[in-house]
Amino acid sequence: MMGVEWALVCHGLLTALVVVSFLCGRWPIFEGTFIQRIHFFLTFGFYDYFLRFVGAVFGAKGADAILSLEKFCCDRPNPLLQIIYLAILSSTYYFIAKSCFAYIPGYYLGDFHRYTSFLAVAVGIVLFLLTSFSDPGTVKAQNVSHYLSAYPYDNIIYEEKECSTCKILKPARSKHCSICDRCVARFDHHCGWMNNCIGEKNTRYFMAFLLWHFLLCLYGTVAIGLVLAGRLKELKVVYILTVYYGVEKSFLDLAPHVVQWLLGSYNTQILLMVFLAIVAMLLAGFFCYHAQLCLSNTTTNETYKWQDYLDWQRKLKEAQASAEALKQSINGMTGEKRPVVSKWRSFFRRSPLEDVVVVKNNIYDKGFIHNLWEVISPLSTRRTLTQTKSKSS
Repeated sequence: MMGVEWALVCHGLLTALVVVSFLCGRWPIFEGTFIQRIHFFLTFGFYDYFLRFVGAVFGAKGADAILSLEKFCCDRPNPLLQIIYLAILSSTYYFIAKSCFAYIPGYYLGDFHRYTSFLAVAVGIVLFLLTSFSDPGTVKAQNVSHYLSAYPYDNIIYEEKECSTCKILKPARSKHCSICDRCVARFDHHCGWMNNCIGEKNTRYFMAFLLWHFLLCLYGTVAIGLVLAGRLKELKVVYILTVYYGVEKSFLDLAPHVVQWLLGSYNTQILLMVFLAIVAMLLAGFFCYHAQLCLSNTTTNETYKWQDYLDWQRKLKEAQASAEALKQSINGMTGEKRPVVSKWRSFFRRSPLEDVVVVKNNIYDKGFIHNLWEVISPLSTRRTLTQTKSKSS
């Protein structure tokens, strides 16, 4: 039994390491660490080595076949990840129903959870379908003027120009998706799980999908935990351990024996509970990230644009500060009289580069209440904007 416990502990630690490395490996705090190296291996190195291996064993035709498969899966619309999502959801619900419904109703759970669980899964599928098949805000020649009036150009990360593919004027905050081959208003990202872009019109469905699936996984984790707690109560496991086996009635003494009994009798339920808890944490992090973007009226695409712009501005200002410092040093060498500064004071003097400040001026951020309402009710769908357009025409 102890071997099973240690196997589960090692499995959990390894899963946590892989998840953290994959999601957070590019964070500055992990720079130069093994977390960053694992992230590089998972996102690039493994595939590169695999491609070389296929090329060495099967030749150029084998490598070309892998590249063709990559193009099909990553560079064009396909339902592969949608099928995987439906398979994961349906199989997880099947195993939960098979392993847990026999104990419902139980000591802590009523019979209605059989039906609420099915209803919760059905709502999740509806949100998935809404996000997958709704229009993200496709910009066409027929409606481009409508989208142009929705958002002004900030002349920082967006300026007036034509889409080289669609041959129409690109509205501010839009982007041409190379996978879907269309311009999308208020483009956030292309989601492979949805086989659709996330844009102005379906961001609300995407956020609802993330939040609902987080709550769904949390519900499943708590429900399975209550099933196991109910079995402990109904079978009087604690009573038997303390009365018949002489185990002290304290948490530290009882916990190892209770965990050992659960792992031996209900290992499927425990694995499902751990799986749901991990997925819930991932969904919570992803939802919080996108919620922060929505409340600041920024998209994932704009995050990268702002990062590039701020880096460029910072380098420009650092170059100007360095040039100014060099000019002052040259003036000092030419004999211009300067006040004497002690070596101790000059040692602690701030570098001119530390005073470089770059400010992000997001004109689309109009307060979190207005930003949230803009996600719930997109600008291009509002009656006031339509009326304004009709009056101007």
